[in-house]
Amino acid sequence: MRIEQLQAFLAVAETGNFGQAAKQCGVTQSTISRQIQSLEQDLGLPLFHRTSQAKLTLGGEKLLPRALKICQEWEKGCLECAELVAGKQPELCVAAIHSVCGHYLPPVLQQFCRDYPEVQLRVTALGSDRALKVLRDGLIDVAIVMNNRFLTSSSEMVVEVLYEEQIEVLMAADHPLTDYEIVPWSELVKYPQVVFKDGYGMQRLVQEWFSRQNVRLNTVMELNTLDAFRGVVRQGNIVALLPQAALIESRQDPTLAVRPLSNFSELSPPSISGETLRKSLTREVVMVTTRDRLEIPPIAHFCHLVQTMTKSATPQLNSKQLIANY
Repeated sequence: MRIEQLQAFLAVAETGNFGQAAKQCGVTQSTISRQIQSLEQDLGLPLFHRTSQAKLTLGGEKLLPRALKICQEWEKGCLECAELVAGKQPELCVAAIHSVCGHYLPPVLQQFCRDYPEVQLRVTALGSDRALKVLRDGLIDVAIVMNNRFLTSSSEMVVEVLYEEQIEVLMAADHPLTDYEIVPWSELVKYPQVVFKDGYGMQRLVQEWFSRQNVRLNTVMELNTLDAFRGVVRQGNIVALLPQAALIESRQDPTLAVRPLSNFSELSPPSISGETLRKSLTREVVMVTTRDRLEIPPIAHFCHLVQTMTKSATPQLNSKQLIANY
C-alpha cells in the first residue's frame, strides 16, 4: 500500500468520479484506475460501486476515515520536514560541559538568538558521557564535551575538535604544593583528591591516566559543580585536577592556588598497545552532532558559530594540529 493509492482513493470518494479525481490529483484517469485496482487487490475487496457515479462499498466506508487520518498525518509530516529544510524548527537543544557553558558559549548563544530569533534555544550543563548518551538517544541536537571515542565512534556521529587544554592542580593558598612552581607527580600522589562524579569526562580522564601509570588515585570525594570544588579545596589538604577553563575564577581567588603539572616521564615511560601516550595531562574538547542534523540550517549555523568563536577565544592548537599530534 502506497500513499498515492490512498490519495487516489480519497479523491474518487470526494468527487464520485474517476475522471475528476484524476484532474484533482494531476494524473491521468488510467493512473487513478490502476491505483484503485491495486489498492483493492491489496485489501482483498472492492472499494467502489462502478456505476454512473463511483460510490463507496462497505469496505470503502470502513477505509475512508483511516485513509483520511493517514493522509493528513502524511501531509503534516511533509510540512514539518519542509520547515526543517527551510530552517524553521521550534527549538534547538544543546548540552555542554560546565566550563564551556560558563566561558565559551555565551557569545555564541547571543549571536545565534540574533540570527534565529524564532528558534527556542535550550542549553543544559551536563557531564561529557551523559551528554553524549542523550545525543545518541536523540534528546539533544549538539553536545560540546570532552571526547569519548567509545561513544562517538558510530558512523552517524560528526566530531569536530574545538581545542585542547592543560589539566592543572587546584589547591588551597597555603597548601604544601604551592612551594612548587610546577607540581611533580611524585608529590601530587601524596595528597587526597576530589574528582567529578561518574558520567563526567574529567573523572574518566584522571582515572585512566593514573591507571596507566600504575599509580593509585586517592579519591576522597566526588562533586559535580566548580563552586563545590573550590569550597572543598580551600578547606585543607585536598587537591583537584581541573582543566584550565574551569580554573579561571579560581585564579582570582586569594584563598586558592593553581599550579601546572610536570609530565609523566618522572614516573614511568607510558605506553599502551605500542602507542606512545602524551606525557602531559590534557583534555580534548569536541563538538558532536549527527550527520542528519547538519542538514538543518539552524543546527549547522550554531555549529559554525561554535567553531568560529571558540577557536578565536582560545590560544590553542587548531583541529588539524590536534589530530596530527594524536
